[in-house]
Amino acid sequence: MTPLQQRTVRELVLHIRQERYPAGHHLKASFLAEQLGVSRSPVNAALAHLAELGVLEHDRNRGFFLRCPADELDSALVALVGGSEDPLYQRIVDLRLARQLPDKVLESDLMRLLDTSRANLGRVLSRIQEEGWIERRAGQGWEFLSLIDSRQAYEESYYYRLALEPAALLSPDFRADPAELAECLRQQEFIAESGYLSMTPFELFEANSHFHETLALWSHNRFIHQSLVRLDQLRRLVEYRQAARRSPRREQALEHIAILQCIAGGELVEAAALMRRHLNQALRAKREFRLEP
Repeated sequence: MTPLQQRTVRELVLHIRQERYPAGHHLKASFLAEQLGVSRSPVNAALAHLAELGVLEHDRNRGFFLRCPADELDSALVALVGGSEDPLYQRIVDLRLARQLPDKVLESDLMRLLDTSRANLGRVLSRIQEEGWIERRAGQGWEFLSLIDSRQAYEESYYYRLALEPAALLSPDFRADPAELAECLRQQEFIAESGYLSMTPFELFEANSHFHETLALWSHNRFIHQSLVRLDQLRRLVEYRQAARRSPRREQALEHIAILQCIAGGELVEAAALMRRHLNQALRAKREFRLEP
């Protein structure tokens, strides 16, 4: 599968679980494409892949249907959506976080180091490129981009967010989309109720970043939104490790809900104050967590 199709599979599984679809639910490609923000082609590929795995039932005349309730997908699909399901991908993550890979590398050197084929390495590097922490060099080879992979870098990123995200809520052009707000609330309520126990680290991180990036988008300030999206790309790998800690995720979801409720009530000054408190508490928690693998 292409990197886009793999990402669509993960996002589709997350959507199914968040919506708590029952067994037999009809999954329509056109509706899912709209929900996931992609074309129908990767959605159709994702549906076909999940049918091959036995998650969906495919009727050539009627389409794709869920074989079991969404709540029962947890254990079967952890490896699929967990973000570290590929051993080769995980090896590169570990080496990079341990600073055992140089910034600039050749594919031939990586193939020898990782004892893998060019095809397997190319597949994983394409995924990493899509995630935003490596890019092709002009001529040959690859260059890893900077990550938030040290305590100092992590604290600096949070001080930046403390200046950025409360300001987004106070932007004169801030406008919340009612449908998106309702979706964010539903997602955070699911996490707070039980999702924090069953969701994978990948899902927890994506739900968290979706919340913060959506609020930044509502500011209608392109620079605030673009800056936050870039920060999320830089902190992705370390956050995957921290997302394994379950109880803090429930507390974070409850804080997200309080912020969303203030936004829904038009109390943007209070929402900004809650956001500042939320980020300060997260910063204190990160200081207690060992970043290195």
